Amino acid sequence: MSTPAQYLGTGKRKTSVARVILRPGDGATWFNGRTIDEYFPRATHRAIALAPLKTAGAEGTYDIRVRVHGGGPSGQAGAVRHGIARALVEADPELRVPLKREGFLTRDARIVERKKAGLHKARKAPQFSKR
Repeated sequence: MSTPAQYLGTGKRKTSVARVILRPGDGATWFNGRTIDEYFPRATHRAIALAPLKTAGAEGTYDIRVRVHGGGPSGQAGAVRHGIARALVEADPELRVPLKREGFLTRDARIVERKKAGLHKARKAPQFSKR
C-alpha cells in the first residue's frame, strides 16, 4: 500500500521553528493539535500564516499539519508562513518564482540581540555622571 504524497517544509522566524507537512486534501488544518482558528485567534496571524497558499492559489487544496514551538504568536505565524512556502515549492517547483517575489522563501534573520556585560540591555548604557 502506497502512502499519500506529502511535502515537508521547515520555517523559522525569531526563535520560533515550524515543521510543516502538506498533504493533498480539502484544506483541513492541524496546529499542535488544534485548528488554525483556535491556535491563532487573531485574524492577522492567520492571514500571515496562510499567505503563501493565497499567493500560490492553492487554498483548500492541501491539508496542513504543523508542529510549531518557541517565541510568541507573531514569530510563530512567520515561521509557519516560511514553512508552508518551502513545502509548496517542494510540491510544485513552478511556484518558486511567485513565492520568492513575495518574500516568503527568505528567512527573516532579525533576532533579539544578546545583553552585554556592563549594560542594562543590549545597547542601553548606564547614565553618564560627570561628577
